[in-house]
Amino acid sequence: MLQSHMTNIILTTLNSRYTHTSLALRYIYANMKELQTTTKIIEFSINDALQSIAEKLLIQNPSIIGIGTYIWNASEVSELIQILKKVKPEIIIILGGPEVSYEPFRVDYSFADFIVQGEGDVAFYEICKSIQTDDAKTRIIKQTAPNLKELKLPYKYYTDDDIKNRYIYVEVSRGCPFECEFCLSSMDERVRTFNLEEVLAEFELLWQRGARAFKFVDRTFNINIKTANKILDFFLSKNETYFAHFEVIPDHFPASLKEKIKLFSHGALQLEIGIQTLNLEVAQNISRNLKLDKIKENITFLENDTDAHIHLDLIVGLPGESLESFGANLDELVSLSSCEIQIGILKKLSGTEIDRHDIKHGMVYSDFPPYDILKNNLVSFNDIQIMKRFARFWDIFYNSGNFKQSVELLWIDGCIVQSSYKEFYKFGIWIYEQTDSTYKISLQRQGELLFNYLSINKNIDAQQVASMMLHDMMKLKGRAIPSYLKPYANDFSNDAKLGTSGFNKRQV
Repeated sequence: MLQSHMTNIILTTLNSRYTHTSLALRYIYANMKELQTTTKIIEFSINDALQSIAEKLLIQNPSIIGIGTYIWNASEVSELIQILKKVKPEIIIILGGPEVSYEPFRVDYSFADFIVQGEGDVAFYEICKSIQTDDAKTRIIKQTAPNLKELKLPYKYYTDDDIKNRYIYVEVSRGCPFECEFCLSSMDERVRTFNLEEVLAEFELLWQRGARAFKFVDRTFNINIKTANKILDFFLSKNETYFAHFEVIPDHFPASLKEKIKLFSHGALQLEIGIQTLNLEVAQNISRNLKLDKIKENITFLENDTDAHIHLDLIVGLPGESLESFGANLDELVSLSSCEIQIGILKKLSGTEIDRHDIKHGMVYSDFPPYDILKNNLVSFNDIQIMKRFARFWDIFYNSGNFKQSVELLWIDGCIVQSSYKEFYKFGIWIYEQTDSTYKISLQRQGELLFNYLSINKNIDAQQVASMMLHDMMKLKGRAIPSYLKPYANDFSNDAKLGTSGFNKRQV
């Protein structure tokens, strides 16, 4: 490779998946001014071998490498920069991103030359300029938030390959007005906005290039209803199939927003709603304001009156919350909606206020990414381990949609509805006893486990279980009937012809 073709400055990161892209790197690239011509973006995933990543970076013969550092790649970045420095000590490494924006650092970043704390859209360019003039002296640079309306927008730097194969991340605002103590967004309490007309113009250019999957990273998309309605209007004006994902506040759905959401077709709109807890005392512990009546009203509206895909979040291990309280939260959400419920384990991120509960509530966390809770006064280490498996199995059997109706047989018997948490807890314990694993369980094995548990452990009529499971699993045309269900397939086929195999969504 000729020197003239080599890149002097590289912007890189390790995304959590191949389908992800880094919006942050593209902001930096967009604001590199005259240095943009000697700057290049090269992305990887955490599944790539680190020495291969180092090889692909160093073969470009860069003088400066900027690396986006996040909770999912923190350990890998630490190892990567050690490799880079040992092979080429003179290379200058600049780290940025949430994982290095707050101290204490719990991963070794001593091999980095510079660390940018805060939003690096403009800061990276300024450091590169100071390096060129030998004016760079401070290793850790603390940045104030830039004026978003003055930033160059990044969207034209998504490649055609990105648009074809990956999610396109976008935003219309930054910051969050709330003070939830477990969340880094609470550190920036003021919501700042981009020039909406300019952003919409960039979205239109993305659309014209073929972008159809937009993931908004705004923490509070519906905080400004006028802006939210304009963004929704942009998508509603399109006649082709698309996917738009937003993170929304659960208690802020005025009539105008509800009417817009009703207009979206099935599969077009995904709303992520951070519930975290429905326990008012626990919410107060973490400085989270809950308007329970509004939250329940809005979830019910989204469930019954819209085709939006809803994704609700709950957290295990919050200070002051027992497993019984968590279980009540899950039961409540399951009763309100059939949507996806993501179960997360509490993490202690540097910079957040959650550490103020450490002594009172006996909060003990891992010192290694993702810094998840190990135990507290109400939830033991063994409890946390069980709930990690619970969360994984909940994803497999409930959130995946593969067993959407049949999994409810765990807690619904005709008109009798038991605790979804308690019944799935017992199911999760049993699965782990059978598999000693939470990963690499094939779909065939998943279905067989569910069938055996329902028909044997729960003593539900095998034909009823099989009919329900076949109803779930045979929605995809061309799917072969699993061997364990074949003895019941004829009855299912007859029921299907008569239109009697269906069960209603909630089985009550």
